[in-house]
Amino acid sequence: MTVVSELITGLAVSLIGVLAAMLWRNRGHLRLLASTMRPGRIRVSVAAVLRLQRDGTYVLFHSTRRPGSYGPPGGALKYRPSGRRELDRLCFQEEPRPIATAAEDLRGFIPARSLPGFVRWWRSGTGRESASEGLRRELTEELTEVGHPELALDLAELSFVTVRTIVDGPMPVRPYRYRQIRFLEVCDLDLGASDALALRQALFQLGESATESQVICARSVDIEHGRVDQYYIGAHSSYLFGARRINADLPSLR
Repeated sequence: MTVVSELITGLAVSLIGVLAAMLWRNRGHLRLLASTMRPGRIRVSVAAVLRLQRDGTYVLFHSTRRPGSYGPPGGALKYRPSGRRELDRLCFQEEPRPIATAAEDLRGFIPARSLPGFVRWWRSGTGRESASEGLRRELTEELTEVGHPELALDLAELSFVTVRTIVDGPMPVRPYRYRQIRFLEVCDLDLGASDALALRQALFQLGESATESQVICARSVDIEHGRVDQYYIGAHSSYLFGARRINADLPSLR
């Protein structure tokens, strides 16, 4: 019996050690770790958005994914070929998108058991775009989409400063049978260069123009309300001034 007792004690100590190590590795995301205890799949997305702010007013762009609504410039970051191996190990399945520019977006599904590994991979920053790289690419695309390609001619030298990092979720997505977690970086434009100052000024002029409908300006109270005049405002816009989502998501195009 002594030998059996020692074996049981050794196994218990080993198990406690494994659990303690896992908790320590994921100490910043224990709420996410708890979600791995539930079976099923989780939708994950990794994105960056640009905060353009002046006197409590924010610049928002019309959304092609949610026509009729507006949100901050930015979008999903992309994984690199070097990150594909790790994503395959995590059983990441890219979400199908109808447009070619969405290829290699970090939007997709993983099994719940892969969430701790995905969080560690996301935090490492390897195998994917940085927020600055993604924002330069997204600005180039979105300025064209809102009808102002002339502002997208020279964005290569822009740099950005991270304001806050948001982990949104896990939350159920109804009527679908999965949960969702968003990893989002909110960034300011580094105004140390004249090109950045000129872009910011041009976008505020557009947003304040009575004849412009693709770029608008909204105050924080408008964002909290969910619309300004006839324009709906996307729920993630509330992250421009806080760490909490206020309104529910508007449905996107299928």
